[in-house]
Amino acid sequence: MTPSHLRLGVNIDHVATVRNARGGLSPDPVRAAREALAAGADGITAHLREDRRHISDADLEGLSALLREQAQPLNLEMAVTQEMLDIALVHRPHAVCLVPEKREERTTEGGLDVAGGHNWITPVVARLNDAGSRVSLFIGADPAQIDAAHRTGAAVVELHTGAYCDAVREGHADRAEVELRALQAGATRATALGLEVHAGHGIDYDTVAAVAAIPEVMELNIGHFLIGEAIFVGLGPAIARMRGLMDAARGLEPAS
Repeated sequence: MTPSHLRLGVNIDHVATVRNARGGLSPDPVRAAREALAAGADGITAHLREDRRHISDADLEGLSALLREQAQPLNLEMAVTQEMLDIALVHRPHAVCLVPEKREERTTEGGLDVAGGHNWITPVVARLNDAGSRVSLFIGADPAQIDAAHRTGAAVVELHTGAYCDAVREGHADRAEVELRALQAGATRATALGLEVHAGHGIDYDTVAAVAAIPEVMELNIGHFLIGEAIFVGLGPAIARMRGLMDAARGLEPAS
């Protein structure tokens, strides 16, 4: 198989987390997005949460303007609520990723239950499709969820890689292998149904290669680790190293 470029979406939510810890304007998520694009990111992801714990409405305005100026994709992560749908219909980002959301969680826990919520998720997918946004559903690599995602009319599924990444970090090799095989099988099933496959959650330098090597995966969305690593080495070098590991896993020659 000919090696293919794997897109990297950089999630800049936690630049806003640091800013909000103290208040004020710094560090600026829009500046982070600009620097991420300059460093080789193929797009920017931002999650506008119901409680606005990190990305704010003003951030979304600024990010939307920047991504239009740069002619690069903005991927808006959001819960399946009327408030978020209304906001997405105003901004009309290139992509919208529908995710589960609970107020008490620190980060998104688990995938969206598309099979159980099909009747209320499908109309939201239709509205976003009509507005010109490419809809992704953030789900576990469960055949029932993948099949349900296909029935909603979404173009993309983003497979939740958290369980695999946790198993690797905790040293549970057997569990990691099971989780990786599930991701591989899920990617194959989704592609056979005509869905584009993305992946994300918990990916770091130690876990990216195995996920990036799944040939059906077209995009990785990585945030928290890159923002944390940027504290020590800078955002550009952190992204460059991740990009290099992704390219190596795809069998691509390093950029000169």
